[in-house]
Amino acid sequence: MNRSLIVIFAAIVLDAVGIGLIFPILPSLLQDVTRAENVAPYIGAMTALYAVMQFIFAPVLGALSDRLGRRPVLLISLGGAAINYLFLAFAPNLWMLFIGRAIAGLTSANISVATAYITDISPEDRRARRFGLFNAMFGIGFIIGPILGGVLGDWWLRLPFIAAAVLNAGNLLLAFFLLPESRAPSREKIDLAVLNPLRPLRWVFSMKSLLPIIFIFLIFSATGEAYGTCWAVWGSDTFQWNGLWIGLSLGTFGVCQALAQAFLPGPAVKLLSERGAIVTGVAGVCVALTVMAFATESWVIFAIMPVFALGGIGVPALQSLATRQVDEGSQGQFQGVLASVMSLASIISPLGFSSIYFVVREEWPGAIWLSVVAVYAIGALLVLGLRFKAPAEAAAT
Repeated sequence: MNRSLIVIFAAIVLDAVGIGLIFPILPSLLQDVTRAENVAPYIGAMTALYAVMQFIFAPVLGALSDRLGRRPVLLISLGGAAINYLFLAFAPNLWMLFIGRAIAGLTSANISVATAYITDISPEDRRARRFGLFNAMFGIGFIIGPILGGVLGDWWLRLPFIAAAVLNAGNLLLAFFLLPESRAPSREKIDLAVLNPLRPLRWVFSMKSLLPIIFIFLIFSATGEAYGTCWAVWGSDTFQWNGLWIGLSLGTFGVCQALAQAFLPGPAVKLLSERGAIVTGVAGVCVALTVMAFATESWVIFAIMPVFALGGIGVPALQSLATRQVDEGSQGQFQGVLASVMSLASIISPLGFSSIYFVVREEWPGAIWLSVVAVYAIGALLVLGLRFKAPAEAAAT
C-alpha cells in the first residue's frame, strides 16, 4: 500500500473515531456541564447538529477540493479537527460544547475529499477493492472510538478529546510531509448550485417509482441512529455502566456488525433472496432489541450480540435491491440521493429517539428499544408488500 493511501485511510479512521469516542462520555459530560438529571434531549440535539454540519459541508469541501486541490482542503480540515478537539477538552459550558461539536461535524465532512482522493489515484480496476478498504477503515474507527472514549473518559471526562487532538495532529504531520496533491487545482469558478445538499432530492421526486425504496432507506437509516443517541444513557440508567462498559458494549456491537457484513450477505442473498435477507436481518435485530428492552442483567446484552449482528445482512441486501430500481446511467445520481437520505435520517432521528427516551426514562428505559422495533416493522412491511424490479426485468429495462 502506498503512503498516500496510508494517510487517507488514517484520516478516515480518525473521522470514525471522532464520531464514536464521544458516545460513552456524553451523558456524564452533559450532566457535569448542565447539572441536569435528564440529558437525553441534549444528546439528541448534539448528535443531530453533528449530522447537520456533515450534511451541509460534505459537498462544500468536495467542491472546494475540486477548485483548490485535495491536499490543502485535507490539511486545513485535519488542523481544524486537532484545534477543535482541544477546544472541546476545555469548553466550560453547554453552548461552547455545541459549537465544538458543530465544528467537529464540519471537519469530519472531509470524508468526501478523502473519497475523491482515492478516486484520483486509483485505476478503475482497483477502485472497488480500495473503497472496500475505505469502509473497513471507517468500521475500525467506529470500533476504536467508543472503547477509547470509555477507557480514557473514566480517567477524566475530557481526556478522550485530548487524545483525539493528538491523533489528528499526528495525522496532519503525516499528511503535510507524505501526502502529494492528487489533482491540479482548477481555474474554473465553483458552481454554487452544487453546494446545495437538497439538490439531489429534486430528481427523486420526478421519479415517483423510486419513492418507496427511498422511504425504506430513510426508515432503516433512522433506526441505526437510535443506538448512538440512546445506548450510552440507557446503559448507564439500566445497568449503571461506566464509560469503560459503555465503550466495550459499543465496540462489541461494532465488531459483530463488521463481521456479519463482511461474511454473511452473499450467502444469505443466495439462500434467501434479497427480500428474504432483508426481512431476516430485520427479524434478528427486532428479537435482540426486544430482549434488550426487558433485560435486567448486563451480560444478556453481550450474549445477544450474535443475534443482533444478523441485522448486518439486511443493509447490503437492500443496497443490492435498490441498484436494480434505476438504469445504469442513473446509478451515480441515485446513490447520491441515498447518501442524502441517510444524512437526513442522521439529523431527524436523534431528535425523535431522544424525545421518546425522555418520556419513557423514569418508568422503563428499555422501552426505547421497542420504539425502534416498531419503526423496523414499518420498513419490513414495506419490503414485503412492495413490488421491486426482478433481475430479468431490470436487465430488460
